[in-house]
Amino acid sequence: MAAITALPTQRAQLPTFARGGVLTIAGIVGLALLLTSGRYGYFLDELYFLAAGRQLDWGYADQPPLLPLLAHLMDSIAPGSLVVLRLPATLLTAAGVVVTALIARELGGRRRAQLLSASAFACCLQFLGTGHLLATSTIDPFLWTVLTLLLVRWIRTRADGLLVWSGVVTALALNTKFLIVGFWLVAGCCLLFFGPRTLLRRPALWIGAAIAAIGVLPTVLWQAFNGWPQLTMSSAIDEETSAVGGRLLLLPTGILSAGMLAGAVLLIYGCWQLLRTDALRPYRFLGATLLGLAVLFLVAGGRHYYIAGMFPICWAAAAVTIERRPPARWWRWVPTWPSMVASGLIAVMLTLPVWPESWVRSGSAPNATRFLVAEIDWPRFTESVAEAWQAIPAEQRSRTAIVTELYWQAGALSQYGPQHQLPEPYSGNRGYWTLGSPAEQADTVLYVGTDPTVLRRHFETVRQLRPAASPASVADFGRSAPLWLASGPDRSWAQLWPEFREWALP
Repeated sequence: MAAITALPTQRAQLPTFARGGVLTIAGIVGLALLLTSGRYGYFLDELYFLAAGRQLDWGYADQPPLLPLLAHLMDSIAPGSLVVLRLPATLLTAAGVVVTALIARELGGRRRAQLLSASAFACCLQFLGTGHLLATSTIDPFLWTVLTLLLVRWIRTRADGLLVWSGVVTALALNTKFLIVGFWLVAGCCLLFFGPRTLLRRPALWIGAAIAAIGVLPTVLWQAFNGWPQLTMSSAIDEETSAVGGRLLLLPTGILSAGMLAGAVLLIYGCWQLLRTDALRPYRFLGATLLGLAVLFLVAGGRHYYIAGMFPICWAAAAVTIERRPPARWWRWVPTWPSMVASGLIAVMLTLPVWPESWVRSGSAPNATRFLVAEIDWPRFTESVAEAWQAIPAEQRSRTAIVTELYWQAGALSQYGPQHQLPEPYSGNRGYWTLGSPAEQADTVLYVGTDPTVLRRHFETVRQLRPAASPASVADFGRSAPLWLASGPDRSWAQLWPEFREWALP
């Protein structure tokens, strides 16, 4: 009983790190991601990051600069290599397994708790699925997990250097996605209510805050000088989320994304233990932070994976509690190896490209999700646009710009187009609008999209070159969109380009 109620803030010796078991689990995750990272093709956002990375800047209309910079660096090392592009995601996802086990260790968890929490991370649908991609939803939750480890360790040791490092991690997170601001706002309120309030009075915390502020200053200035487009982007996401019932689905989808069997159960149980168990009282503010963030993103219209960075602390709390006190008999089977293995197999089958591409294209594969379907057929799409481009007379082609309705269409043409002698494309969709506009001498547009309204409003002649083709897959993402040729603009591109700007997605 004393072991259960003893406060973990005491400077007791940490349990031995279960190095062999934890690193084995992390290695399995890393190997699974590495072996599948070259299958199918680029994901939608990866295509955009590569295009944005070719025009490096301190910020972008829809995000901070870290992901485009990272995509540019990896593509410079091995141009066109999916495996290398996704290597940071592979390594960070495997590292997340280790960091989660370290959180359990900081909470007093011995070998079983460390392995259980590491396994929960490894079986998580969200982390395994995004670990296959270079995406903000891969990098940001990992940084939250590291930040959680630093805070949990500070509570145990009161080593203020950890708070300075938390500012460094926050700076990296702010340059990945701005969601970490929500974490600190909610966590600060929960610290005031639940404690330990001394954390907020530590000078080292505010030194860390200054580091984070300096680190994010360039992208904040970029946003300010460009009219704060990130706010418009947030409104667009809110509208999209509301249109598909996202507010109602945020919590259930978020819970299920933690793992179809063990992960979801351990997430709920761990959050509950953080909120009620005396042994975890010093960390209660983190359980409350998860609930506060869920409410915040529910009101603001966020997406379910915005709270994924809080999963590891809940898994660690659940694992430590289970190690100290066996769960009720009716669910005792959940934190067992057969359950974890089954959860892992389900996660692999549902999130990774392990099935034939033709099965995914037709929708017959178990993992024919939007994410994986979005990776296929972009080379074929580029070839179809290249055929239309080559059919344009050479003299007119020299005065023709390629414009797409959707940013991922432009990203695909930017990535695959050079091998077909296609010029750099443009798109008014989302952040791609800021990456450039057609040259003033361009008096003709080869347009890829379903809605030619803006063309008919501002061009003298508009004719369809190709009608909408049969969808290439169950989710088409504009790959079979019709092609249009428009000529004779009624104004300069400096005046015309704002008319092409569109934040919405189909």
